[in-house]
Amino acid sequence: MDDLKDIQEMGPVDYLCIEFPPGSTPGQGLPHLVNLVDRGIVRILDLRFLRKNEDGTVNELVGEQLDTGLALFQGASSGMLGGDDLEEAAAVLEPGSAAALIVYENVWAAPFAVAVRKAGGQVIAGGRIPVQSLLAALDASEPDYVRR
Repeated sequence: MDDLKDIQEMGPVDYLCIEFPPGSTPGQGLPHLVNLVDRGIVRILDLRFLRKNEDGTVNELVGEQLDTGLALFQGASSGMLGGDDLEEAAAVLEPGSAAALIVYENVWAAPFAVAVRKAGGQVIAGGRIPVQSLLAALDASEPDYVRR
């Protein structure tokens, strides 16, 4: 993103903070993330990893501390994730957990986003509905709903 033109051509940018409790296997999702990047669906702008020790101290994981697959994204940094973001993520992590903080561009939506901007439109609200909330809403509205 060397100039403003690049920003004007971008798709929407989202972020995730994914917690991995003790005993989980963070690397299982990696092939799917690589696949999304390889297919041009998303572009990783920032990716940082944290671990919260049992005593509550937090370390950022880098280099050889990362699973070999996760190291593939080592160095993905646009500068959007700062120290405050890492502190906020660390504050909600359970002791013994690790986290991945990901900032990514939705490349698939770039043509739509560019067209909206050129038409003078702008996003004034947005959000994400967690799967757990969807399931709860379905359960509340349709008690006989059968999950497949």
